[in-house]
Amino acid sequence: MIAHVNNKSNFEEFKTLMKRVDLYLNNDAKNRPSYYRSRVGNLLEDDVKRALSECAINTPFEGTVQKISGQRFPDIVVGGCFGVEVKSTQQDHWKSTGSSILETTRIKSVESIYMTFGKLGGSPIKFLSKPYEECLYEIAVTHMPRYLINMRLEEGDTIFDKIGISYDALRKMDNPIAPVSRYYRNQLKEGESLWWTGDTLEESVSVKIRIWKTLSSEEKLYCTIFGCVNYPEVFRGNYDRYALWLTSQGIVDHHIRDQFSSGGQETVLLSDGRKVKLPGIYRRILSHKELVQELLYKKDSSMIYDQKQVDYFSNRASLLSWFDRVSRETPIDYETSIEVLKTYFFK
Repeated sequence: MIAHVNNKSNFEEFKTLMKRVDLYLNNDAKNRPSYYRSRVGNLLEDDVKRALSECAINTPFEGTVQKISGQRFPDIVVGGCFGVEVKSTQQDHWKSTGSSILETTRIKSVESIYMTFGKLGGSPIKFLSKPYEECLYEIAVTHMPRYLINMRLEEGDTIFDKIGISYDALRKMDNPIAPVSRYYRNQLKEGESLWWTGDTLEESVSVKIRIWKTLSSEEKLYCTIFGCVNYPEVFRGNYDRYALWLTSQGIVDHHIRDQFSSGGQETVLLSDGRKVKLPGIYRRILSHKELVQELLYKKDSSMIYDQKQVDYFSNRASLLSWFDRVSRETPIDYETSIEVLKTYFFK
């Protein structure tokens, strides 16, 4: 059973408590450096809990310090509504990897959290405690997006300052990954992509990595046509953006050009009887025009007009726009490409 104190009236006292904890731990580490050099993980959590309990004597927090067992966040609860997350490094710096941004294991009663960080490398060993959100400067991805810790951050340099959303606002969102991925996507340079999210905020990505040859025929076809529709530069042999998208789906293809160009040229008969030779990529889209249209069309179910008429005009406009994009990328004559596409999609 966790004893509770009033959060609002005791927050300043909690801050004072954390300053006392730093003094306690730093004095103890000065006297016993060899002891603390080996104290990592649960062992260091025990040390911080002991320091909190000692420093809480004759304060509203006396008898309320509890170490939380299991994979819960934060590591220690004080007074029911305050928390202490314990992190450390055995190097001589103040940086480490923190907890998940999703906070799915957060103890619901905890409203305010402090980070107590142990720098166990170098000399002297030092401890420093700060409000949790003031120590987080970036986000990295292991098996999930996690905060990166820097206990020496300057004011205004947190990840929340960069994103423009407060820590409390972000953690209470249904989908905190969305604003994070939006921020990092805006920082991308040419040739870069976010491997841990899709190309849109709503798109999911695979947690598995597969080699192209292990995909089913249906999966291969879908990916290739997706590339033709969404990355028209593949028509001129530029596969960079498509390759990044494919990787985000957990797929690696060492011979990516073959998806589009294998099989040689395609001979196409135009409506006026002329025969033209086109790159093999045209064979893909002309043989699977239904899938092209499925991926390209976007229906708006909220339309109050005649849906069939709306679909006809909006779908035709989408196709014509795509014809133009493709024909500007392909190495063959623009007018010839446009005529081929119109012949096969509109006949």
